[in-house]
Order: sequence, then structure tokens, then C-alpha cells
Amino acid sequence: MSSAIAPYACQPEASRGRLHPERMSTFRSPWQRDRDRIIHSSAFRRLKHKTQVFVEHDGEAYRGDYFRTRLTHTIEVAQVARTIAGALGLNTDLAETVALAHDLGHPPFGHTGEDALAALMQPYGGFDHNAQALRIVTRLERHYADFDGLNLTWEALEGIAKHNGPVTGPLPYALAEVNADWDLELHTNASAEAQVAAVADDVAYNHHDLHDGLRAELFTEDELAELPVVGPAFAEVDYLYPGLDPTRRRYEALRRVFGVMVEDVIAVAQNRLAGLQPQSAQEIRDMDGPIIRFSKPLYQNIKAIKSFLFTRMYRAPSVVVERTNVTAMLNDLFPLFLHDPGQMPDHWSDLARKAGDETACARIVLDYVAGMTDRFAIAEHQRLFPGR
Repeated sequence: MSSAIAPYACQPEASRGRLHPERMSTFRSPWQRDRDRIIHSSAFRRLKHKTQVFVEHDGEAYRGDYFRTRLTHTIEVAQVARTIAGALGLNTDLAETVALAHDLGHPPFGHTGEDALAALMQPYGGFDHNAQALRIVTRLERHYADFDGLNLTWEALEGIAKHNGPVTGPLPYALAEVNADWDLELHTNASAEAQVAAVADDVAYNHHDLHDGLRAELFTEDELAELPVVGPAFAEVDYLYPGLDPTRRRYEALRRVFGVMVEDVIAVAQNRLAGLQPQSAQEIRDMDGPIIRFSKPLYQNIKAIKSFLFTRMYRAPSVVVERTNVTAMLNDLFPLFLHDPGQMPDHWSDLARKAGDETACARIVLDYVAGMTDRFAIAEHQRLFPGR
């Protein structure tokens, strides 16, 4: 397999292995095996009913089956990651693995839920969804006879921890625990494959949030015409296909936006790799900064798109109302479970009662609440706080 990929790619036979040694698979590479374990995990399945932007709420005016969930977002990120990694001669299986795992730690209600839980957990070591993803794949998934977690390879764990760059300063407790078991070299860059997964995340959500925002009627195509990259894409479609059906026009234009981002990342990386000529994956890790990134002009254009989306979508009045509602739900649920663990299922209440101190108990309650889907959190709130 390694003969088909570049010398700076992560090579399967050079993997640092797993914390708990296992026999090699006879027909899967280490990262194909990691990928399969992630896909079959409970946490991955729960992404189906976790928020990307729009909260899953029966009867919500802007909610529909066409909006992205955390699961469909993750699948799109994995697809982009494989495309970019393949074009650059990287290990596509590792890039896909990191992409599939990158959001496993997200709580219900997306970034709103993360903000609420971070505030609630502030006295107990904080909350970070990347660190929680590591906690899930090393401790909370319990399906195997020989170990807790999924026993992923070092490279997969490194990618989850560092795909957004080196981790410095005080560590979230969940990350500190994993790093104490196995040094992930947090001060260095991640592999090129993990960097690809991070950029693929940006590509996917910038593309699909534009599409979902249009479908939710939070803004119009005419307003998008003022944005860099997006406006020219609509103009190109109008030139090539005058009078095109509005739905097809939207898809054609946003497909071009998607292509611009992917092609830019590939071109920039190819140029940098050709100039630097790295000869190993470790050389990528030891560089001063990431090798996989947007060009500076496109990065500035993407910042303008993100600014528009923040104002018109993430802080749209209807979304802000829902943010307030779901924050209140978590502010009700977390303290209740912390002070009355018996309100949780038997497994979780037993763990909480045996925790030993309030911090340990809070972290168990966090594991339970962060693992909830949107619909389950809403149902539990209705059960425990009827009429609120």
C-alpha cells in the first residue's frame, strides 16, 4: 500500500500501533480498521440526531429532513477529506478516519450545547468537544472484551487531538487523561492527513451552511450575490444557463463554491509540498505551521462568507430563540443529574454514586448529557420539567 502514496504520507506499516496490542488484520490496514470501528460505534450513530445548525425539534418552522445533521455533515467532511488526501498522495484511510471521528464529542444542540456545557463544567475542568471525542474513543465506548474504548491507533488519536493545530496551554481534563496514557506530542502539528480533515471540515460547513440557510429562508440568493466566491459562482451559472430553474441554479452555483475551495487547498498544498520536499510524515509534524491550508486570498474571502453566515444564520432571530431555549434545558438537566444521580439510568447513576467527589461525579454526568441526542435531551427535559 505504501508504494502508492507519497513519502510524507503516514505509512501503515510504520504506524505506532495501539495502546492495547492486537494482531494485525489480514485484509485491512490499521486505519481501515480504525475507520470501521468508528462507523460501528454508538457515538457515531447518535450523530444522526444531533444538531449541525438547526435544532431537531418537531414542529419547528425551519426544521426539515433536508437540513444537515451532525452525521450528514461528518459524512460530507469524510468525502472531502478522501478527495483532497488522494490528490496529494496522502493516506486516504487515515484522513477519512480522522474526519469521521472529528465530531464524535459534540453534545446535543451543536455549538450552543457545547457553550452551555462548558459553562456548567467550568468548576470541574471545563468541556471541549475534541477532548470529549478522545474520551469517547478511549473510555466510553465499551463493546470489546479486552479494553475500554475503540483502541484506535496512535495516528488516529493524534489526529482527533490536533487536527486544528498544536495544543498548548492548560489541557482539558479529558485530553490530559488520554495524553497521560499515551503521549500524543501535542506541541507539534498533526499529520498531513489530519490537517486535511480539518480543512475538509471548513469546506463542508461553509458550503452546506449556505445551502441550508437558503432553504431556511434566512437569506436570499440576491444577498449572496454580494459575497466573494459565491456571487461570481451565481453569475457564472446565470451566464452558462440563462433562465435555469431556481433550485438547479442554487445547486449549480454552490457546487462551484465547493469546487473553488477544494481546488484551492489542493493547489496550495501541491506547491508547498513541491517546494519543501518533505520525506516523512514526521517532517510534516515538525514544520513551523500547517502545510494544508487555503491560499491567503481565498482565506480572506472565506472569512467574509463566515462573517455573513454568523450574522444572518448562526445569530438569526429564530436561531437565537432556539439557542436560548436549549441552553435553558441543559441548565436544568445538568444540575438535576449532578445533585440527584438517581434521575439517570441505572448504569450512569451507579457510576455517579461511586465517583468519590463532586468533580468526578460532574464528569460522569457530563458524559451522560453530552452523549444525548437532541430529541432525547428534549424528551428528558419534558419528562423531568413538565410545563417548563
